[in-house]
Amino acid sequence: MERTNGDVLIQARPEPLAIDPDSTAVVVVDMQNDFGAEGGMFERAGIPIGGIQAVIEPTAKVLATARSAGMLIVYLKMEFDSTLANAGGTDAPNLIKHLGLNVGTSITAPDGRPSRILIRDTWNTEILPALTPDPDDVIVSKHRYSGFFETNLDVSLRAHGISSLVFTGCTTSVCVDATLRDAFYRDYRCLVLSDCTAEPLGSQFSRGNHEASLLTIEVLFGWVSDSTSFVQALNRQHADATVV
Repeated sequence: MERTNGDVLIQARPEPLAIDPDSTAVVVVDMQNDFGAEGGMFERAGIPIGGIQAVIEPTAKVLATARSAGMLIVYLKMEFDSTLANAGGTDAPNLIKHLGLNVGTSITAPDGRPSRILIRDTWNTEILPALTPDPDDVIVSKHRYSGFFETNLDVSLRAHGISSLVFTGCTTSVCVDATLRDAFYRDYRCLVLSDCTAEPLGSQFSRGNHEASLLTIEVLFGWVSDSTSFVQALNRQHADATVV
């Protein structure tokens, strides 16, 4: 059974989750060059990006299916003003942590353009090409780990009548987790797609931060599924509607 009262039933943990595509948004967290591309901030800092690159393909399939179902797509972008004014004061932990990753440093992008690490309107903060937003998608710029902190994300979601969120992106235990928890506090129902999220921290272990975050989410903050279950459920809904 894939539908309940007109909703789509997604196979998930700890139990199946029924969502209404009209009131559900797919959130793409920080899938940008600085985190997932060669020459970006992570790769320059020696942080492995293979896990993030591996989720691009399943995420693209999720986005294509969600768009076909008429679902809202929201992109979050981690980026700072050119002066770093919105990164916090000189003693702000947010600024200190990012300075350790050379935020604001001028570089030459792989395509030859002048650019700067994690700075707005540069190659570094552009969405990865395989996940380029469509004109109707919503793009929210953020300057802290959570997409809700000092942004219009909540207002935009409410304006679109959204009550459920499907999370993809990076990194699982930082920006995905921070945004999801803030969504939970605002009473959104949250579903994470495990193969569309990635986490470099602890990735060298058999069970790292990615798995720990997913376990915490499914027990306390929401539901966990995968791209195949999500796509199959939406495709079945479309097939049922076509038959009707």
